[in-house]
Amino acid sequence: MHMRTKKWAKPELAACPYFTDEAETHRGHWRALFREDRTLYLELGCGKGVSTAAMVYDNRDVNFIAVDITCNVLGDTRRNIAKTYGDAPVENVMIARYNIEDIRKMLAPEDRIERIYINFCNPWTKRPKYAKRRLTHPRQLMQYRDFLVDGGQIWFKTDDLPLFTESLPYFKACGFEMRYLVNDLHAAGFEPNYVSEHEKMYTEKGVPIKFVIFEKMPGPVELDPVRWVMPGAFARLREGVETDGDVLQDEEAE
Repeated sequence: MHMRTKKWAKPELAACPYFTDEAETHRGHWRALFREDRTLYLELGCGKGVSTAAMVYDNRDVNFIAVDITCNVLGDTRRNIAKTYGDAPVENVMIARYNIEDIRKMLAPEDRIERIYINFCNPWTKRPKYAKRRLTHPRQLMQYRDFLVDGGQIWFKTDDLPLFTESLPYFKACGFEMRYLVNDLHAAGFEPNYVSEHEKMYTEKGVPIKFVIFEKMPGPVELDPVRWVMPGAFARLREGVETDGDVLQDEEAE
């Protein structure tokens, strides 16, 4: 769905001291943008920032980078953060406009990200070949490994069951180990859980929120994310089911 243009967004963001539209210029130097070099977390696809604002305000001993692709949505992010902080100075978050598909060009190993949040990303479930666009696909996860520290975590939350179940083997293939999983986050009572507009809407509809925490294991991972597909894809291909067009790295691909 196309988001309407918000003429006020770009001017407000341009005047915001904690917004950048030149993310690549900070690659390897993100920690220098904050008043103190503290634990650094990254949110991929922050949306309007309702949950982001609450999270960064409640955790002012942690620095955050909140990323999304368009100023139309980041304008709301800025407003929600400003509203939440009130008269308090905003010193522990940077808002960045960037295309997450190229996140490796924005962040380097020197940035030492210690946690990544992926909340309610586009599930890309309409056609199997679209799966490679997911923020949880190996094409993305292998990029995150570059700048996520060993032992760093990815917190992934979604209302979409196919996206959730299909993402689990993605993480395993890319050298991440599961630390926590729940199929109904609100029933489990997990804390802290910062609720976005999207999460509130689906929860009120009775849709359970799926949530998992994965931890990055040290050492190299021998995987070509461009040629990787879901295990079992060849069996589905023989049955006439469409795959995403990649080739599995096993004896059938050699």
